[in-house]
Amino acid sequence: MFIVNSFSIAVVLLFITMLCWGSWANTQKLATQKWPFQLFYWDYVIGIFLCALVLGLTLGSSGEAGRPFIEDLLQADQSSILASFLGGVIFNLANILLVAAIDIAGMAVAFPIGIGLALVIGVVVNYIKYPIGDPLMLFVGVLLVVIAILLDAKAYKNISTRNTTVSSKGIGLSLIAGVLMGFFFRFVADSMSVDYTSPEVGKFTPYSAFFMFSIGVFISNFLWNSIVMVKPFSGEPVKYKDYFTKGSLKLHSIGWLGGIIWAVGMSFSLLASEKAGFAISYGLGQGATMVAAIWGVFVWKEFKTADTKTKKLINMMFGFFIIGLVLIIYARLK
Repeated sequence: MFIVNSFSIAVVLLFITMLCWGSWANTQKLATQKWPFQLFYWDYVIGIFLCALVLGLTLGSSGEAGRPFIEDLLQADQSSILASFLGGVIFNLANILLVAAIDIAGMAVAFPIGIGLALVIGVVVNYIKYPIGDPLMLFVGVLLVVIAILLDAKAYKNISTRNTTVSSKGIGLSLIAGVLMGFFFRFVADSMSVDYTSPEVGKFTPYSAFFMFSIGVFISNFLWNSIVMVKPFSGEPVKYKDYFTKGSLKLHSIGWLGGIIWAVGMSFSLLASEKAGFAISYGLGQGATMVAAIWGVFVWKEFKTADTKTKKLINMMFGFFIIGLVLIIYARLK
């Protein structure tokens, strides 16, 4: 299978992870102009599953290193299967709750609470179990990225035309989503061998772990997404038949693309983890919030009419973000 042989290549893959995790929501923005998020989300989940399968059968089945994809799947023990599957179940619930929180409370509240909390929890729990990298540099870098996320939230709040009254439901959903999002990566990491070239018997390598994770996402969607279709946190209930009667090939394709984009990011994060460490891989990946902000600033022109004060916040946000990323990368080199 294809594996990463150097930390420098791992960093490149992690930057791609940031780009992917910060960009897939653009497909949601395009699709949900025509139909509800719940219907888009079915295609998104299908895209994740198909991408994981294709990557396993191609990159995961080529080369001499490690174990081939199918062989690796078949030799995994029950604990590894359960851990990666559970990671997918937890991620899927966290992702749906975060989107619901954004819908109720707005991005300015949901993102700093949800993603900020996920970033801190994810780095801490993964570093405790897999302590790779200098802790001072790593956690200072994470702190700076969290500050950048808060500045991003403040900037969005300044330009928001929504009612600034935030419901307790929106805050509660953000907190739950953040906690869950902070733990899902740890379960996937626990299912994997720390050595990809000569993997431990019973443990997964990245491609098979991600595929089992994607099965967890897909199967759990019949529960989590069905619940928010029947009992949405806001808006009207959504019917299953609408997926087949109201969705064009173009709409479905946008959802599939969104899932594929996110899946490429997740697979690269796992591939990079051997050289970078799980804590650093997760920390850099969750810098995706700033990538989303870049889309908002330069593509969607969300700050075109912003005042000088708000534009200063944006500049500060990018400054803290860049310095934080440098420190997180340096933590592995020191």
